[in-house]
Amino acid sequence: MITCFIRYEIDPFKKDAFAEYARNWGQAIPRNGADLIGYFAPHEGSATTAYGVYNIESLAAYEAYRVRLATDPLGKENYEFAKRERFLLKEDRIFLRNISLPHAKLVMP
Repeated sequence: MITCFIRYEIDPFKKDAFAEYARNWGQAIPRNGADLIGYFAPHEGSATTAYGVYNIESLAAYEAYRVRLATDPLGKENYEFAKRERFLLKEDRIFLRNISLPHAKLVMP
């Protein structure tokens, strides 16, 4: 299993558009084969940095997933929405593997 971290630089005046984009991916990503952890928007600190995070089985599975996502009606619509509204200024992807498992359970005093 690998985790894809997408780092976005967004227009700080178009946070609502990014939120709509994220909600759309919240529907399209899982139905096309990735385990969506979530989309994260600025809250405190930077007003321009946001993240999308999901798990996928392998890079080969990622390639097949991207093809499905590009042909998914909501996926296609969301790509077009981002192009039209221009709220994404920059987008970077990195794939990481979780090497700290298994994690201990949280214990509250």
